[in-house]
Amino acid sequence: MKIGVCVKQVPAKDAPLAISEGGAWIRESDIGFETNEPDSYALEEALRLKEKHGGEVVAISMGPDRVKQTIKEALAKGAERGIHVVDNEFYKLDPLSSARSLAAAVEKEKFDLILTGLQSEDQGFGQTGVLLAELLGLPHATIIMQIEVTDPRMKLKRELEAGWFQWVELPLPAVLSIQSGINKPRYATLKGIMAAKKKEIASVPRASLGVPDTLTQKVQKIYVPTKSKKTEFLTGSAKEVAAKLVEKLRFEARVL
Repeated sequence: MKIGVCVKQVPAKDAPLAISEGGAWIRESDIGFETNEPDSYALEEALRLKEKHGGEVVAISMGPDRVKQTIKEALAKGAERGIHVVDNEFYKLDPLSSARSLAAAVEKEKFDLILTGLQSEDQGFGQTGVLLAELLGLPHATIIMQIEVTDPRMKLKRELEAGWFQWVELPLPAVLSIQSGINKPRYATLKGIMAAKKKEIASVPRASLGVPDTLTQKVQKIYVPTKSKKTEFLTGSAKEVAAKLVEKLRFEARVL
């Protein structure tokens, strides 16, 4: 099987975020970055499928030069090669533009299967996998908890709400969004880290893909929520106080 895995680089969980001037994004020079955790489960599932059915795993990521580190980590864990869609301002893209870029970059690869994490930890749209499948004209399923491949079809276990699960069948090729917790991601071995240095990472400038920059949505501003406290004493008789309290809960707190 030829499997592509989308791995995104996101700000580290413990990074002290600072907003850039204008509020369009964060100051990247002040923080560290790491692999998006949901994508780690997609990568692990791809590696397990390769070990069971043979083939190769290709790690795909988009962003500036620092994104190569995330691709190298995937190569160290067992992926055979990487594709880096180079774009220094990828954070300005909406999910559709991101999916269009990835689709254009991988279309010629003719993957049997493309895996993504359920969502990213920075923007959290959870749309890239679905849009990527539509753009490539491939069937798609989300929240995958188990994959059983019987070429040319797959039997998939999906997690629903309230503890329910659903089994579905899809033909290959396809795109799947993997649920976090489906497996236990492996660590890179020293041998894998050394081997990753010799593996290919193909750089593809996003500008060369011919993808339009038309956005369907745009982030106007990001900011840190301000915390505020307010104490108000209600006076009057018990009946008057109760009436005032109900009014505030209904019209100010909006919990009634």
